[in-house]
Parts: sequence; C-alpha cells; structure tokens
Amino acid sequence: MSLQSVDILIIVFYLIATLAIGFSLSKRASKNIDSYFLGGRKIPWWALGVSNASGMFDIAGTMWLVSMCFVYGLKSAWLPWIWPIFNQVFLMIYLSAWLRRSNVMTGAEWLKTRFGDGRGAELSHLAVVIFAVVSAIGFISYAFKGIGKFAVIFFPWDLSPDTYALIIFTFTTLYVVKGGMYSVVFTELLQFVIMTVAAIAVGVIAMNTVSSDALNAAIPAGWKELSFGWHLDLNWTGVIDSVNQKMTDDGFGLFGIFFMMMLFKGILSSLAGPVPNYDMQRILATKNAKEAAKMSGIVSLVMFFPRYMMVAGLSVLALVFMGPEIQSSNEAFDFEQILPYAIENFIPVGLSGLLIAGLLAAFMSTFAASVNAAPAYIVNDVYKRYFNPRGSERHYILFSYLISTLLVVAGVGVGYLISSINDIMQWIFAALFGGYAAANLLKWHWWRFNAFGYFWGMMSGLIASLALPLIYPDLQPLYAFPFLLLAGITGSVLGTLLTPPEKDDVLMTFYKNVRPWGFWQPIHQKVLAQDPNFVSNANFRRDVLNIVVGMIWQISLVVIPIYLVIKEANSMVIAIVVMLITSFILKKNWYDKLEN
Repeated sequence: MSLQSVDILIIVFYLIATLAIGFSLSKRASKNIDSYFLGGRKIPWWALGVSNASGMFDIAGTMWLVSMCFVYGLKSAWLPWIWPIFNQVFLMIYLSAWLRRSNVMTGAEWLKTRFGDGRGAELSHLAVVIFAVVSAIGFISYAFKGIGKFAVIFFPWDLSPDTYALIIFTFTTLYVVKGGMYSVVFTELLQFVIMTVAAIAVGVIAMNTVSSDALNAAIPAGWKELSFGWHLDLNWTGVIDSVNQKMTDDGFGLFGIFFMMMLFKGILSSLAGPVPNYDMQRILATKNAKEAAKMSGIVSLVMFFPRYMMVAGLSVLALVFMGPEIQSSNEAFDFEQILPYAIENFIPVGLSGLLIAGLLAAFMSTFAASVNAAPAYIVNDVYKRYFNPRGSERHYILFSYLISTLLVVAGVGVGYLISSINDIMQWIFAALFGGYAAANLLKWHWWRFNAFGYFWGMMSGLIASLALPLIYPDLQPLYAFPFLLLAGITGSVLGTLLTPPEKDDVLMTFYKNVRPWGFWQPIHQKVLAQDPNFVSNANFRRDVLNIVVGMIWQISLVVIPIYLVIKEANSMVIAIVVMLITSFILKKNWYDKLEN
C-alpha cells in the first residue's frame, strides 16, 4: 500500500505524541515502585477502565475477530467466550471488590492475605510469579505476531513481518519502560480516542458502500443468524469454497458442543478471578473496592461498540469486494490478513492514516499493558523480597527497566517460533488459562484449601498446559480443558489434604476482610465467636442473578453494532431493548448496592 503524505503525517504525529506522554510522565512514575506499577492508586477509576478497554482492543485480537466475523457471521459474537470475555461481568459484580480489599501490589502478594507467610505461602508466591511471566511472554508473542502481519501490508520496505514487528517493539518499549503505569494509562486514553473515531468511521463507510443485496449475495444462508444448533450449518460452497476448509481447521463444526465447552470453561475460569496480568493490575490500582467494581464495569460499556463497528465494517467490505477474488484464486488465503487487506483497498486517504495509527495504538496498548504488569511480580515478589529488601526506590525502578526489557526479548523469541495469531491465542486463552482455573477457584470458596494445595494445583495446571502443544499439537486447546482442569484439581486437592490447614488467625482475617461466599462455615463460626456482630456475605443469589443478566447485557452490546453495520434493523431494535432492560436491572440490583 502506498500511503499518502497526510496519512504518514497522522501516523508520525501519533507516534511522537505517545513518546512525549511516556517521557513527560516518567518523573511521576519513578517516585517509587507503587507509583511505577500502580500509579500511586491515584488514577481515576474511569481512566483505568478506559485504559483497560484500550488494552483489550489489541491488533492481533482484532485481526482474529475480523477473520472470525468474515467466516462465521453473527455466530462469531459468541467466540470471544473462549477467552472468556464475560469474565469482566464476574469482575464487575463481585470479584474486583474482593480482590481490591487486599490493598496489595500484585496477585502474588495477595496470596499472603489468604495463606499467611509460611513455607507453603512462599511456594504459592513462586507459582504465581512463574505463571505471570509465562503468560506475559505469551501475550507479548501474540502481539508480536499480529503487528508483524499488519505492518508488512502498509510499510514500503521489503522486510519480513517479524522484522517489522521487531522494529515497532523497540519503539514501543521505550515509552512503556520509561513511564510505568502512568504512561500506560494516559497513552491508552489517547489511543482509545483515536481507535474509537477510526472504528466508527470504518463502520459508517461499510454501511454507505455495501447494500443489503450485495452482502446477501456474498454470504451463505445462516450467516446473519446469532442462534445455532448442534452443527454450525454454514456452507460456503459456491460462495468462497476455501472457507469450508478454514472452518474444518478451526474445529468449530460441532458448534453446540464447542459452545457448551466455552461456557463450562469460561464460568470456571471467571470464578477463579483475573489472571496475573494487566487486568489484575488495573483492579489493584483503583482507589477502593467500589471503584474497582465500577472500573471493571465500564470496560464492557465502552469497548464493544467501536470495536465491533470496525470488525463488522471490515468484514462486510472484505466479503463483498474480496470474496470473489478469493473464490477465483487457486492459492491458499490467510484469513488473518483480511483486516490489513481491507484497509489497503477500501479505506480513503486520511482515514487510512488515522486507522493505521489507531491500530498501532491498539497494538501498543496490549503490549504496554503486558510489559507493565509482569515485572511487578519479579521485582516486588522475588527480587525485593528475597535478594535486596533494603534497596532504594530508584534502584527498584532501574531493575524494573531491565526486567521489562528481558521479557520483551523473551516474547520476541517465542514470536519468531509461532506461525499464526490463532495458534498462540488459542493456547493462551484455552490451555494456559485453563490450567490456572482449579487452584484459583478453590482459593476463594473453600476454607480448607491451603498454600501447598495452591502451589501444586498451579504447577500441575501450568505443566499440563505447556505440555499440551508438544504432546498433542493438533488438538483444539479448548477440548483439552477438562484434562487441564482435572490436572489442576488433582494437584490442588492432594496438595491440600496431605498437608495441614492454614492457621486460624490467617483464615479468619481473610474471611472478615474479603467476606467471600462459599464453603467457609467452620471459619464463619470462629469469627462469630470472636465478633458476634460480624455479618457474612449473603449476596450469593443476587450475584448469580446479576452475572446471568450481565452476560446477556454484554452479548447485546456486542451484536448491536454488528446489526447496525449489516442493516438488520429489526434485530438491532430487539438487541437494544434487551440492552436497556438488562442495564436497568444491573443499575438497581448491582450499581445501587455497591458498598462504599
């Protein structure tokens, strides 16, 4: 693609602006490690929420969503449940508040409030640090593969996608490492504004360019239907024959079973709480538990409309104008390249620069958030705790620079080894996060669960998820989730029952502070004996109702912009009515009842 001068100026201006923000905030970020990793817990909740949404608006994920929307139509709205995207509903309803009450810096440090400070607690700290580092490297390699595939379409030099990714990584690392959480949040606010403007513009262009008749001629029967049966029932024969092979490779044919597996895995993973990455860091960076809940709530509210305006717009343009070309070609087509090809061919001068800057912003958001989150575990939970507990704040900040850089190098190395976005995305969200679920679910809801159980549960799940692609390279990671869960449960239960329970004072303090619901009756009785005025958490039924309503609310937010772009007015009105009803219920039954 040959970018025009105005497009190049927009991109250059954006890159300069992000560097300027990062370096201008570096002084504030370098006061101490609390400021560097959590912004001193002074950043407004709405800014953290928009920043979190921007971090999820990543280029690799957007490329994947466009390819999924192209192939599966409205049914692609369900596919982010593989992550699961509805974990944000669990966080907003109760888990963010539970987590924030700990007043700690990292997820590993949080474990001290649950397990105390014995030998088992040290091992559980180590397990979380290892998981945080592995997942950060996975996210960095995920971003690396996406930005390389994207950049090679637009930049004029004859370089490989991985070389382009390496150059952009080097640039982005400068402002992330220098500015810490302040830099990440405030550059992501700028990035989100740019991305939103560009995304909505793409949707409007698609609506004005593609008629309903043209779209209907370019898609198979069932493409516009959100509902599904046991089978996917999408047949692209005679439309774009190669898409049938794509669906076979994805393994989504038995969509009913696949959906149930997504729901089963997603609920268990969501109950476990956030993994130790940028999502958890945003929660811990809020001022209090109430603001943590509101921060998680605004993520879904602001993210889906612009993102799916872009996803639907680019998919529609590609279907109508690229579909015949793909059908007539005898060459294999990389469906993950739909997004950059659509921009190259269908987006006008000026908006192209804004959109490319926005997608660079999306990449930089995900990358920045991952790079900022993981070093906190190494610096705070390993280096400061075991090697240099009396170092100066300046020393810890400089060491954070080093760790951030080393993580980027490791992520780039993994990025060179993988072949597609889908490969690493499926492994991170289905396998790696699947291995995380068992131990982290039990830590909230079972009083007898102890630090040794947590360590062995985490390590069993992590080892199983790392071994999965080596032993069964062709297995869809989601279908392996029951085995990963079993590995985690086995390690958790055996590690717990073969070792003594945690001390009563540790469990009682945790229970009084966090007030989780679940199997806590023995501890509840001991707390009552000590404090007869203690009131336990009686909100289980209300939380479950709000979660169900919240999941319906969230899927309505996803499909509204898709229906708008493809001009399905009746379906869009129904979705809007569902969104308004569920919003009203959540306002009355969740937001109005948040505790100060």
